[in-house]
Amino acid sequence: MTGFLLGLLLGFSIAAPVGPIGVLCIRRTLAHGRLSGLLTGLGAATADAAYGSIAAFGLTAAASLLVGQGHWLRPVGAALLGYLGLRTFVARPATEAPASAASGHAHAYLTSLGLTLTNPMTILSFGAAYTGLGLGTRTANPLSAVSMVAGVFLGSVLWWIGLTAAVGWVRSRLGWKLMRWVNRFSGAVLLAFAAAILLSEWI
Repeated sequence: MTGFLLGLLLGFSIAAPVGPIGVLCIRRTLAHGRLSGLLTGLGAATADAAYGSIAAFGLTAAASLLVGQGHWLRPVGAALLGYLGLRTFVARPATEAPASAASGHAHAYLTSLGLTLTNPMTILSFGAAYTGLGLGTRTANPLSAVSMVAGVFLGSVLWWIGLTAAVGWVRSRLGWKLMRWVNRFSGAVLLAFAAAILLSEWI
């Protein structure tokens, strides 16, 4: 139970800072509804759980490999982020609620999953948090590791549920013109994140 609660706190805390995934989640919730935003968050939560597993089970070889591939993972993530930012910037606000589409839901989940997995800083964040909590690089009890990873996933999911619920409440109160500026602002922020990632490769 202690491992689960620690994982819950870690998952929530690492998901909460508003980065590119947060901006993407907010924009999709505003444009397409709570389900699209929540699936975006679930993609990130899945990646958090995957990286949390690496930290919890002490898979140092896998961790080193992923961090070592940052020289190409970051540009790939930046390219995907730039593409999404550009699409968001030029998107016209929907005049009515979109019809449910499995392909759109899969796209929301998979793009978020891919963006989070191509960010090596995610695994570094979990590694630093586990070490800071005195958990070391290897969890002796496999059951404790499993419960901690479950907590990480649930903590991340709880954050995304809360965020999409709050943004969904605001959505019904926004007009078409304001939504157009929301798209432009969100797109510009995503493009800025992409540029910052690329610049970090050259500086």
